[in-house]
Amino acid sequence: PPNRNRPEPMRLMKSPLYLPSVFRRRLLAAAVLSCLGACSLAPVYQEPALPLPAAFKEGGVWMPATPADDAPRGAWWTVFKDPVLDELANAVQVSNQNVAAASAAYTQARALVAGQRASLFPTVSLDAGADRSGSSASSSSTAQGARVRNSYQASLGASWEPDLWGRLRSGVDSAAASAQASAADLASATLSAQGELVANYLNLRETDVQSELLQSTIAGYQRVRQITQNRYDAGVIARTDLLQAETQLASAQADQIGLQRQRAQLEHAIAVLIGKVPADFSVSPTAWAPSVPEIPLVLPATLLQRRPDIAGAERRVAAANAQIGIARAGYFPDIGLTASYGYGASRVSELFNASASAWSLGLSLAQRIFDAGAVSAQVDAARAVQQRTAAQYRQTVLLAFQDVEDQLAATRVLALQLDLRRGASAAADQVEQQVLNRYRAGQVSYTEVVTAQATALQARRTLAQLQADRQVVAVALIQALGGGWQR
Repeated sequence: PPNRNRPEPMRLMKSPLYLPSVFRRRLLAAAVLSCLGACSLAPVYQEPALPLPAAFKEGGVWMPATPADDAPRGAWWTVFKDPVLDELANAVQVSNQNVAAASAAYTQARALVAGQRASLFPTVSLDAGADRSGSSASSSSTAQGARVRNSYQASLGASWEPDLWGRLRSGVDSAAASAQASAADLASATLSAQGELVANYLNLRETDVQSELLQSTIAGYQRVRQITQNRYDAGVIARTDLLQAETQLASAQADQIGLQRQRAQLEHAIAVLIGKVPADFSVSPTAWAPSVPEIPLVLPATLLQRRPDIAGAERRVAAANAQIGIARAGYFPDIGLTASYGYGASRVSELFNASASAWSLGLSLAQRIFDAGAVSAQVDAARAVQQRTAAQYRQTVLLAFQDVEDQLAATRVLALQLDLRRGASAAADQVEQQVLNRYRAGQVSYTEVVTAQATALQARRTLAQLQADRQVVAVALIQALGGGWQR
């Protein structure tokens, strides 16, 4: 029997999380080894080389702007000085579903980065359990042989994969670059939706102007038709003149009705861009100011910093570059560290006694001996993906340069055409009025009136279309330059 006067043995356990000193030393040594030995097998990243021109060919006398690559693009559409447009464009970033999808993709990418970073740290788990088992007595045993056993366990375990070859770190770098690409995609989707809305709105206003021109022209055609009807009733002219007047009037009325369809489609497109049902949205006609803002031009090298699609393409190259390091890590062994410390007893009251404790340390190493070139194939595939994304990046930059050159050329040509179209419209109006006066005096046939009126109407409509085109091209140029600017 135990000596009841003997003092109770000293308990080593200070708390359920107590770890033996040898356990702590080995964990510390493993951590130091991992930190010292970690390296990256990914190639040193360099942005793909590009031949950059000193200036845009169509730049002309445009002055370079000096925006910062992190400067906010701002509400660039306010340069058109339209309060209705300002309200609609502000709703794009909040309600547009394509922008919402891009925002969700960016949130997902950030979560993936957090998940990749978590793989750099040990995983700690707490396990607990209770078992109750029993056995019946056999024929050769006594009745006391039947027993019921209880078992209780509690343990704290940890597992860790030291990043000796930089595979996990390369995974973090790849995920971070992908998240930055998603951020650029979000900015690109926002800019695209805003530009599309502004262009649709300006086209809608131009449609209203076209409708007003036709309405004014129809009123003039109706007066001329009445004059023609009176002259026909008096027997002064032939019926063909009356038929021509009626044909011209009906054609103008049909053109005005056709504009209603075009306006409705533009209105529906604007509704979808701001996340509304077309049936619950409308834009009332209002005065249109065909002003074109002065847009400062950036240098080609600066364009690489400003355009979000270029930034996204470059970040995808960086992500693909990190994937090469992940593939190369397959040449080296996988190392894992495990540790556990726990208690086991048949009674709950004895569970955390020092005599019931147990601990373990483990080191695992797995190295491929033969894989028939699988790792080499993965490395080659990762290099090919990097080369493909680099080519896509260069193509994105070239298309961006083309986009800017196209819009600059369109801006220059439309500006030259504007004065000519204004002169042509003014001259056509004078011809129309003079021919109509001569017709009333009986000096010319009605065919000349029809020709003069059709020419004047076409000149007025062409001028309005040209003014709208200049505004739309200004929107496209702002988009091609990467959004707004800071003076």
